[in-house]
Amino acid sequence: MAEQKKMVEAITSMDEDFAKWYTDIVKKAELMDYSSVRGCMIIEPYGYAIWENIQKILDGRFKELGHENVAMPLFIPESLLQKEKDHVEGFAPEVAWVTHGGNEKLQERLCVRPTSETLFCDHYANVIHSWRDLPKLYNQWCSVVRWEKTTRPFLRSVEFHWQEGHTMHATAEEAMQETEQMLKVYADFCENDLAIPVIKGRKTDKEKFAGAEATYTIEALMHDGKALQSGTSHYFGDGFARAFDVTFQDKENKTQYPHQTSWGMSTRIIGGIIMTHGDDNGLVLPPAIAPIQVIIVPVAQHKPGVLEKAAEIEAELKKNFRVKTDSSDQSPGWKFAQYEMKGVPLRLEIGPKDIEKNQCVIVRRDNREKTFVPLDELSQRLPELLEAVRKGMYDKAYERRAQMTYTAQDMDELKELADTKPGLIKAMWCGDLACEEQIKNDAGLSSRCIPFEQEQVGCKCVCCGKTEGLRMVYWGKAY
Repeated sequence: MAEQKKMVEAITSMDEDFAKWYTDIVKKAELMDYSSVRGCMIIEPYGYAIWENIQKILDGRFKELGHENVAMPLFIPESLLQKEKDHVEGFAPEVAWVTHGGNEKLQERLCVRPTSETLFCDHYANVIHSWRDLPKLYNQWCSVVRWEKTTRPFLRSVEFHWQEGHTMHATAEEAMQETEQMLKVYADFCENDLAIPVIKGRKTDKEKFAGAEATYTIEALMHDGKALQSGTSHYFGDGFARAFDVTFQDKENKTQYPHQTSWGMSTRIIGGIIMTHGDDNGLVLPPAIAPIQVIIVPVAQHKPGVLEKAAEIEAELKKNFRVKTDSSDQSPGWKFAQYEMKGVPLRLEIGPKDIEKNQCVIVRRDNREKTFVPLDELSQRLPELLEAVRKGMYDKAYERRAQMTYTAQDMDELKELADTKPGLIKAMWCGDLACEEQIKNDAGLSSRCIPFEQEQVGCKCVCCGKTEGLRMVYWGKAY
């Protein structure tokens, strides 16, 4: 087991240096590599396989709800971006511009898309004419560019991959229903597939998406007590439609502006998976998106029949699970550490004594619990064990969030908690921007969301002491 110990020591402890721990994992688990382009990363096969599994699950759910995939251009003419004032002002600091084509200077600069609302609206103006053309339920999978000053793998990079849904509806009610429905899709995905407990709520006007009337979010808490915005859904009203002159004739033959939504989840969620579930031995991956759900490790594989039995088990399990056998000449101890590093949910050990007893050993990654399973029952038992891993991961993350969530009654208490207790702080807020900015300046906390599930955790605004129009808000430090 000396080799395993050496592997484990290669990861910085999260308690010692959380940022270094995170970087160690993304590198040593071979999720990404640094590129020659500042702030851009190379997503390696194992990391991209995680994204493909996320993509497959979400894409299926979008299509079940009637959404269709499209592909919009990478470039946006400057004049198009300028059509919606709040939108362009919100993104101006992050925009990358193309000024030349070959050796010739372009007559009009082209923006490398930071998001695609303007492109979709330009298209919708050409294809929406009648109420019969609505709703338009479009989504695209692509990469976008935002010129970030400070970057970290997956969490914040100049170029990142995502999906962006853009829909148009005949009425405000239909658009709001879509906005809330898609937030629920993200929340269900995080909790049921990624085993990440999330808080659903609305962003304050200060924190909402540029150009949106309302932004809804799911917020997750990481190991270090910082929050991660994990998915957002926006209601735009008819603001973009008016700016881009998107109109339709309703059933009474009157000209109307449609109401718009957009919603997205990105590769940033991979960082969220790492920081929610990982430990000092590496990744801990939820079964639903793990590239390998079961790793088969032959023990004493030089002995007759061991590799053959491992191959037989793999062939049977591959019908329903993502399975791999490691028959390399590395020691079993090295393999144990390697696949713990990669976060594989279940390890299946099979050796000569196991074959004699017609059984194998299954070890869970989340808690290292060992189970002896008869080979005849393996296909039936694996779904139970994978679900036990998912539930164990969720419960652990939920309990940690509960332990790292506090309440504050006034600014002194809020600042003390911000300085001494990493995590989320629940406190009442009067709704004034001045109070929100003072909390940011004095306590270093941003409003994470106004949760749908409201609680009365005080009788006055934590900042100014007002007692009218109070809402409970989650405050925290965030990625």
